[in-house]
Amino acid sequence: MRISAKGEYAIKAMLDLALQRERGLIPIQEIAERQSIPQRYLEQVLLSLKRAGLLTSKRGSTGGYHLTRDPEDITVGAVLRAVEGTRAAFQAGASVDLADLWLEISEAVSKVVDRVTFGELVARARERRSRARPMYHI
Repeated sequence: MRISAKGEYAIKAMLDLALQRERGLIPIQEIAERQSIPQRYLEQVLLSLKRAGLLTSKRGSTGGYHLTRDPEDITVGAVLRAVEGTRAAFQAGASVDLADLWLEISEAVSKVVDRVTFGELVARARERRSRARPMYHI
């Protein structure tokens, strides 16, 4: 499995939505700004995620995007497959002598992304942020 810029943007956008889940619908402009993703490109990414059933959306001034399921029920692998397809890391034209190695690497990556959920990523992000905050003692 290869992770392109599109895949990385999809993961960043889904994590952003998972972190903001309690707020309801999140405008695309906010996601794009917080995650430093070009809005036009983000529109395409979010459309792929919506088609895969991972997001819902509402148009208009009060519109935005929202996860369709709990973050604990969405894996990184599901998001990557929604935007990347099921491409293997080994591509035609690569060294045949290394084909088994590339396949093994691809399978290992797939196992990790299929195990990690956005619930876990939210917990990690919140933990990291809490450790990064300065402690003031009086």
